[in-house]
Order: sequence, then C-alpha cells, then structure tokens
Amino acid sequence: MAEKSEKFNFWNDHSRAFLAAACDYERHGTMADADCVADQTGDCGDSVKIYLKLDGEKEKIVRMQFEVKGCRNTNACCNALAGLAEGRSVEEAWKITPDAVAEALETLPADNFHCAELSVGCFYHALGGEEK
Repeated sequence: MAEKSEKFNFWNDHSRAFLAAACDYERHGTMADADCVADQTGDCGDSVKIYLKLDGEKEKIVRMQFEVKGCRNTNACCNALAGLAEGRSVEEAWKITPDAVAEALETLPADNFHCAELSVGCFYHALGGEEK
C-alpha cells in the first residue's frame, strides 16, 4: 500500500483566525495623525511599518495601522497584533509577545514564527520611540 502524501492546503489546513488575519487589508496604509511610528526589516527580507494612534492622555492605543512588504504570514501577524493591541493601555501593550500573536492565529507555521517576532519587535519600537 502506497503512503498517502500529506500536502499542506493553505485554505483547508489553517484556522479561520489565521485566514481572516492573513487576508485582511483594512488596517493597511499610512496614518497621518499617528502618535508613534516605527519600521523594521527582518532577516527574511519582510518589512513592517507600524503606526499607532493613542488617546488624548497618551495612555491607551486607539488604532493601529501598518504597511507590510512581505508574505501573508507577516500580514497575519500584524493583524493579530493590532487585534491584541487596540483598546489596551500602553503599559499592557508592552506585555504582548510573539507567542501571544502566534496563539491568536492558532496555525502560524513554526518556520514562520519570525514573522510574529518581526511584528512585535516593530511594535515595541513604536511604543518606545513615539516618533513621528
């Protein structure tokens, strides 16, 4: 009896959470009134630029937008990160980890965990830099 080939099927083998985040482009783009901006390029060549809008007291993340030049995994990670960050205090946002992003996506491939690290690393730079 021949062995069955277990080829990965993107649409059938990923969680709904991953597919929704990978295919969502609503948060793409620049943010003219951003309070914090940072960009970072990973070793894989993907690049991310994150824009954060804070509330009037600069204590809570109201909105996150981003630009991604890279793969769907990085796009998925940025969307998951935005979902975890929006509505949180800046202090709470520092506790968001790449593991939390991967957990939110449910099926981020292990060999693409660096996409979660890139997204969160850029996010930390935005939180810490408050540059415009």
